[in-house]
Amino acid sequence: MIRVLLCLMLCGPALADRQTFPPVDEADRDPSLVAFRDKLLADVTARDTDTVIASACPDIYLSHGGDGGPEELREYLATGDAYWRSLETTLSQPGYFDDEGEFWMPYQWQITLPATLDPAMTYFVSGDDVTLRQAAQSDAPALGLISHEIVIITAYQDAADYQPVMLTDGTRGFMHRDFLWPMTGHRAAFVKSDAGEWQLCTFVSGD
Repeated sequence: MIRVLLCLMLCGPALADRQTFPPVDEADRDPSLVAFRDKLLADVTARDTDTVIASACPDIYLSHGGDGGPEELREYLATGDAYWRSLETTLSQPGYFDDEGEFWMPYQWQITLPATLDPAMTYFVSGDDVTLRQAAQSDAPALGLISHEIVIITAYQDAADYQPVMLTDGTRGFMHRDFLWPMTGHRAAFVKSDAGEWQLCTFVSGD
């Protein structure tokens, strides 16, 4: 398990060293998992509700308070294309096997944040050489190139393309929202049934 040892004080000078977490996809350890993920992704892309539901666990976990299960999944899928896109994006991410043999996506979900850091303020830079800019505009001077790091956003601005971020060494700048994945965002898990078949058993967001 990857652990981020960040000792963060958002209002003070003491900040952690920067760390990078390059993407590693462990799916190819099990060819049957690769085949299941590819098929499920194709079904999600096709917006095939019945087939996607048939790929889910009988007790699929979908929210921190709901009942779960296939019918709740059907209700979520019926809410519109945004939910489908979130599912498609999440299943397209590299993933990892946990200690129970479950396969989780995205791979950065295995990063353990310190208890002192609010997960709702924590984002993962999901790209190589993403430009950190001096101001919130595409032609602003570059402060550096950031790859696969944790950053902090204390006030995410929904309407803004460029978000004010702080690196874990205290450096501040602006980064395009397309490369920022919330650490409380969606994650998914595949679990192999007693019959040896992979199933989608978790798709949830939140802390």
